[in-house]
Amino acid sequence: MPYDDSKHTSKDIIGSYGDELRGKKIILCVTASVAAYKAIDLARLLMRHGAQVYPVMSKRAQRFVTKDMLSWATGNECVVDLTWRLEHIHLVKESDMVVVYPCTANTLARIANGMEDSSVSTIASVALGLGKPMIIALAMHEPMYDNPVVKRNIGILEPYVEFVKPRLEEGKAKVAEPEYMLRRVIDLVNRSSILKGKSVLVTAGATVEYIDPIRVVTNLASGRFGIAIAREAMLMGADVTLIYANIKVEPPKGVRLIKVNTSKEMFDAVMSELKSKSYHAVIMNAAVSDFRPSIASDTKIDSKGNDKITLVLEPTEKIVDHVKKISPNSMLVAFKADSVNQGLVEKAIKRMRECDADLMIANDALNSIDLDSCELFIIKKSGDVKHLGLVDKTLAARIILGEVAEGLNKNRSDYQ
Repeated sequence: MPYDDSKHTSKDIIGSYGDELRGKKIILCVTASVAAYKAIDLARLLMRHGAQVYPVMSKRAQRFVTKDMLSWATGNECVVDLTWRLEHIHLVKESDMVVVYPCTANTLARIANGMEDSSVSTIASVALGLGKPMIIALAMHEPMYDNPVVKRNIGILEPYVEFVKPRLEEGKAKVAEPEYMLRRVIDLVNRSSILKGKSVLVTAGATVEYIDPIRVVTNLASGRFGIAIAREAMLMGADVTLIYANIKVEPPKGVRLIKVNTSKEMFDAVMSELKSKSYHAVIMNAAVSDFRPSIASDTKIDSKGNDKITLVLEPTEKIVDHVKKISPNSMLVAFKADSVNQGLVEKAIKRMRECDADLMIANDALNSIDLDSCELFIIKKSGDVKHLGLVDKTLAARIILGEVAEGLNKNRSDYQ
């Protein structure tokens, strides 16, 4: 009879500290960093909090920690070489999460550029393809971390994975401590279920309005915030549909995508979705153009011989005003972008009443356009106002979705 890993004595510690990760299967990928030895402590911590841990390591990582050590620590055989058994497929399909700890600049580059030349990069590739939650904890020398190419690779993966930033000490970008990683893993696991079974519609990006076939009227919104909301909603277990226009970042995998261009196309797409499907929440983050040219030229307007061109603008349809009319049972989250110095909160409260939103997000747009951070006010129908100082848009998305989950779970009693 083959040896049964489920009976390995190393697994006696599972759940000895808590059950926050009970029933979770976590792939722990280890790369060739001096900090690789810390993966043993992380594996044991994850197990003590209830997880089954399946180790995978690159060949070069064996210079710092052995395959047998990781196999012993987890009670599961460590994968170094991929074989005909298709370990990269079966492991990822059956797992709940992938953790790359520590991750070198070399492995980061391979994952970001789709290079499947090691067990770790191949596992990561499959996880990205399946939309599995992934945490990458970076470790390298500080000049390498500051390398613009490394920053680019981080940027490529940020829409799909969660990064744990290194500690910058002694000229090195040191990997986060196992205890901190444990908290991040538990946090992601907890988030992965709070919107389970919920359907969420998100809009993102900036619409354009044509002056002629070449020139447009638009705004500077990048779509970063809406994309962060869609991705975080997916990671929280929701069935997400994203309607987006002219975004500057990649949309997340694992969500249903509908691409539009103009405000009319955005309006038609939103109305079609609300009429064809019941959504628990509708999050209207897109920066839809407020005005469009009343007459658009069918041909490119010649710039020669025209000292002045008069452009007459007309208002576009306010999409958010129609959401509750079509889908009255959906929880509506609306956004108001303005300046704090120009009565942002007061304008947001007024707009909230006009569109019958359940939650209004007032965004200080002057300090957040095309940036990774934003300053927000979260306003409920009850009159409660929560001020978020300048925070990362991903964190802001999590906070907003936490409010959405709370409202849905309480049948929106706090919002009436």
